Amino acid sequence: MDNQAVQRPQKFDQQFDVVVVGSGAGGMTAALCAQAHGLSAVVLEKSDLYGGTTAVSGGGIWIPCNDQIAGLGGSDSYAEALTYMNFLTGGEVPASRIEAYLRNAPEMVRYMAQKFGVKFSAVKRYPDYFPDKPGGKPGYRTMEPGEFDLAALGDTLNQQREAYKGTLLMGRVSMNQVEAHTLFTRGPGWIWLMIKMMAKYWFDFAWRRRSTRDRRSTLGQAMVGSLRRALLDNNIPLLLSTGLDSLIEENGRVVGVAATQNGRKLRFDAKRGVVLASGGFESNQQMREQYLPKPTSSAWTAAPPINHGDGIRAGTALGADLKFMNLTWGTPTMAAPGGGAASGLFVERGLPGCVLVNQLGKRFVNEAAPYTEVVNAIYADQARTAKTVPCWLVFDADFRKKYPMGPMLPGSIQPDSRLPKDWLDKVYYRAESLEALAEKIGVDIHGLNKSVADIAEFSRTGKDTQFGKGDTVFDRYYSDPNCKPNSCLAPIAKAPFYAVRVEPGELGTKGGLVTDEFARVLRADGSRIEGLYAVGNCSAAVMGKTYAGPGATLGPAMTFAYIAARNLAAATETSAAAVDVRSAA
Repeated sequence: MDNQAVQRPQKFDQQFDVVVVGSGAGGMTAALCAQAHGLSAVVLEKSDLYGGTTAVSGGGIWIPCNDQIAGLGGSDSYAEALTYMNFLTGGEVPASRIEAYLRNAPEMVRYMAQKFGVKFSAVKRYPDYFPDKPGGKPGYRTMEPGEFDLAALGDTLNQQREAYKGTLLMGRVSMNQVEAHTLFTRGPGWIWLMIKMMAKYWFDFAWRRRSTRDRRSTLGQAMVGSLRRALLDNNIPLLLSTGLDSLIEENGRVVGVAATQNGRKLRFDAKRGVVLASGGFESNQQMREQYLPKPTSSAWTAAPPINHGDGIRAGTALGADLKFMNLTWGTPTMAAPGGGAASGLFVERGLPGCVLVNQLGKRFVNEAAPYTEVVNAIYADQARTAKTVPCWLVFDADFRKKYPMGPMLPGSIQPDSRLPKDWLDKVYYRAESLEALAEKIGVDIHGLNKSVADIAEFSRTGKDTQFGKGDTVFDRYYSDPNCKPNSCLAPIAKAPFYAVRVEPGELGTKGGLVTDEFARVLRADGSRIEGLYAVGNCSAAVMGKTYAGPGATLGPAMTFAYIAARNLAAATETSAAAVDVRSAA
């Protein structure tokens, strides 16, 4: 991408009030809300598929004080949410941005449901990532998208980015977050639930003749599907294979976008402004080397290989300030079979009967901790030992039989004999003894034996005195309630023994363009770049260094897109006049 801003040309190819770059949740929300405020809008997507990283995500949004909490028997307050956010961000995020998010997030959810039929349901038992911290909650704040019938997309379904197979039952069947929790933790009725879901998929004969995709979409697929349907219903164009080259400015104001569509150069007039929703830079190895902790590799990312920092670089070409560029929405990952995006290890680490060790065989973290915290611990231990990238998740035959591991289904469903033969010693490693496994993966056996012995003792007492695995309701969320006395801990004792190689990957980068409480892009001196807005992972995260709870990426992306559209509607051709971001209520 050409990083140089270009002066306003005499002729534009297409004219809109608002040009949105990126077709994930933030981008489509911005376009929908802009048009609802009477502004014409277009969405530009550089890929030949729409949906961005949102399409392969869990699709959750973190919305404190949402309207459904009381009905589920919970409680929340603005004061509690603000206390929690202030504690987590530690003063590194402007109060005005945090307050704008908390006040507008519930309103955004209400608006999207009423105006566009894009609906979400609060999840009663999905905890904040730090429920034991001031203002934290054991559930209710995370909302997941309502189910969506993919048939409603017509031919545009073929242009929607598909879900990762690891988020689907048997690689085929959609499951929502509540269903996934029941299945992974072998909760009450899990076998009957699995049979019912599989039957519904296979007996949908008419749809099976059309597509292998599940007509009933959930998670990020449902979110993207419902947003795309809303774009179609409101006649908002979404242009695929149309990549941002640069921003067009005139007298210090952004007035358009220069793009390339299938090799053809195009210029889009943005009479009111441009909203960048183009994602982070996790697939740009050069930017990773420039900004992220070392070692780092784009091969470790769990995001699709589409985000190269285009919007960030376009903004910096106009003097935009940057923040949190050294941070990611980190998650430990393992290699995916056949290449492609790595598999994020979200569930597996909290299940009993596994241990995460460095190359010295030593534990260095609570395996069940929030995934960003695990990645932070990997880098901290790497700084101390230089022996933690990669690290290894070790488990035994009991774990393998009962639980999933990345792309591998539980052995009771998919035994080793049914795994592709070339996965052995690439995707997973197996040996008849811990000694043989340690030699195979290059881990010190003395350290590994000590770590395994510690886990056995903690399993007996129910208390991990080393790192506290199982102490919080979040730790126990993805655990086995049938395992006593600590549902996160079981001995690693039954041969054969297994290991998977773990890297410090991410869902996306979280550093980007500095914005204000209206999502307007700022320069280092605090002045605004008129006509330029940024939301999602191309903007500096309102979460700062941490991760408040499930959906703390997409919740802010959609909320600030909602705020940006309202601000654009209030702006004039020559100024971006502020509007009150306080809740209308």
